[in-house]
Amino acid sequence: MDEDYLAYVNGRLPALRRLAYLLSGDQDQADDLVQETITKLYARWPKISRADNVDTHAHAMIVRAFLDEKRRGWWRRTSRPAPPEQTAAPAMLRTALRQIPARQQAVLVLRFLCDRPVTDVAQILGCSEGAVKNQTSQGLSALRKILGPPAHAANLFPAAKLQEGGLR
Repeated sequence: MDEDYLAYVNGRLPALRRLAYLLSGDQDQADDLVQETITKLYARWPKISRADNVDTHAHAMIVRAFLDEKRRGWWRRTSRPAPPEQTAAPAMLRTALRQIPARQQAVLVLRFLCDRPVTDVAQILGCSEGAVKNQTSQGLSALRKILGPPAHAANLFPAAKLQEGGLR
């Protein structure tokens, strides 16, 4: 059992850290999210290891940990200096993402920065595909308002058409 778990975690750790960083925008918080996730994953490994898609379970655990952290009061969070940019997402996009609701942020990160299909995102978040499409639409609309002209915003999310009615 432990060998399979260690092989999975060692093989997927970079992808888990990338997802956590894309969600949180903070390397320390991303490490905390991954640590919490792999700890819970270990406790549930006998059951989860038999699943068809272990990655979906792991991604769902990271997203839930991120959403739970966003729900905590400001007094439970610590202030840390921002690390240098370590992913392809520009600082402007990261700043804009932090200004929208956490669930919309999670949907946009999973859909466009992690390139997950609607069905996977729905499974990760435990909701319907329609809810994912709705959150995607609302999130992109909010980003349009924050970022300004569609021509500029389209360069930040190349996988999404940020013009009115331009969801794929």
